[in-house]
Amino acid sequence: MKSIFTIVIVAVFSCFSIFAQEEFTVSSAKITFKFNSKNVDGTISGFESQSKIDLSNITQSKFKGSVMVETIKTGNFLRDWHLKGNKYFNVDKHSKIAFESTQIIENEKGFTVKGMLTLKGTIKPITIKFTQEQAQLVGTTTLFSSDYGIAIKEERVDNEVKVTIVLALNE
Repeated sequence: MKSIFTIVIVAVFSCFSIFAQEEFTVSSAKITFKFNSKNVDGTISGFESQSKIDLSNITQSKFKGSVMVETIKTGNFLRDWHLKGNKYFNVDKHSKIAFESTQIIENEKGFTVKGMLTLKGTIKPITIKFTQEQAQLVGTTTLFSSDYGIAIKEERVDNEVKVTIVLALNE
């Protein structure tokens, strides 16, 4: 009788620990960007993720993913074609933009993910601020395309790009 009671207690606590864990993968992403100086916005897709996200212990999570440069859309076919060419993104040589986290810091409004962004063969650190909105994580960051060899304008400040990432989570 004592062993049955022990089995029941272990089973109950096992269920609680399973439900307490909030481990997710990323099922999809919507990534938008805006070049402020040109008043041009767009999207990029072709998302692949190897992320493991534990909402109950976010600092132990891992964010890793990429998007296909070929999928850039700005609402202007000729501009998109030009951006994908050798002068800017050079899609033939650099087909993906990739990110991998190195540190996650929890804060009052969500969490901050620090990591390395690979864009056009250049790898640089970047910080993305995330909030949770239901079954999605919404991240925002700002970068300068000229830091990655994509100079749309001469002045660095005119190459500022605001990026928003909406990650849909799957258990």
